[in-house]
Amino acid sequence: MQHTDMLPRDTAVQLIDQNGAPVADEQYALPEADVLLQAYRGLVEGRRINDQAGALVRQGRLAVYPSSHGQEACQVGASMVLGDADWLFPTYRDSVAVIARGVEPADALVLLKGDWHSGYDVRAHRVAPQTTPLATQLLHAVGFAQAAKHRGEDTVVLALCGDGATSEGDFHEAMNFAAVFHVPVVFFVQNNEFAISVPLSRQTAAPSLAHKAIGYGMPGQRVDGNDVAAVLAVLGEAISRARDGGGPSLIEAHTYRMQAHTNADDDTRYRERAEVQEWVARDPLQRLRTHLTATGALDAEAEERFAAGAEEIAAAMRAALNTDADLDPEDLFRFVTETRSSQLEEQWQLLRDEIERSQLETEGHR
Repeated sequence: MQHTDMLPRDTAVQLIDQNGAPVADEQYALPEADVLLQAYRGLVEGRRINDQAGALVRQGRLAVYPSSHGQEACQVGASMVLGDADWLFPTYRDSVAVIARGVEPADALVLLKGDWHSGYDVRAHRVAPQTTPLATQLLHAVGFAQAAKHRGEDTVVLALCGDGATSEGDFHEAMNFAAVFHVPVVFFVQNNEFAISVPLSRQTAAPSLAHKAIGYGMPGQRVDGNDVAAVLAVLGEAISRARDGGGPSLIEAHTYRMQAHTNADDDTRYRERAEVQEWVARDPLQRLRTHLTATGALDAEAEERFAAGAEEIAAAMRAALNTDADLDPEDLFRFVTETRSSQLEEQWQLLRDEIERSQLETEGHR
């Protein structure tokens, strides 16, 4: 591959503009109407999941929720481009992608409730546990892809991260290893402009994050992260390339975090409301709705059906998270190692004795 072929475009790939009009592109084709309709359904469901999760935080049923409101095109696109044998390695902000991959909403939110680290069977869904430390999942993704390559499996790994993760050493190590060993992995950076309160301009002086790819010897590309059609096309090509033995790629999606980093964040301290409002017109949901309506692919009946389906998901979330968990303190020690060490057993006995004393004291005061 020529070095010039590794460089991303000067402007992000776009197939549907913010007004819903198609944009001709020599390299990437607009997905078929049925694919876009499926994507629109995913956007409707994703937006409802974000809204419902936010409400559950305010009700005290979720401890924290990092919203992907405004980034749903990236979430839905990431889930749709993967085959049955492929794996997704998500971050803490990728709950919509995890759910779109087939994980039950309540199981996907267990981590954010403050319960188990992962509430779903990762092998059944081919979705790794959501990670909160930045960039650590990228190393796991590369190792998993390398193992699949050694086994001769038809597996491509899609590793998600945010712009803040690109400032971590783990990002460098994962990129370098993937390129050197020609691993079937696609790095998908959702550049939403802020790593908590740190703007992108304070993280890199590169023309774009996608330009970092050439330094490792892999192709990079930029895509309008609020255009689900473009996300599907660009990610789909990268996944196909990896599957055909072409090695890793770095895709940067230009999007925006419309809401605070989490419910514990006050984003008014580091960005202006006018800046946020500028992105309202680029909303991925409204953009695709306008396009599909104009082409006749989306009608009122389909809108009602998709909205009803999204409300069913929200209702299931409420029902599951409005139930208090039945906690077993011994679980703190039960799953640390396959065989419990003498030190862990000693710690469990100490905790059990303390719990029993506390119960006796409580009963004595009745």
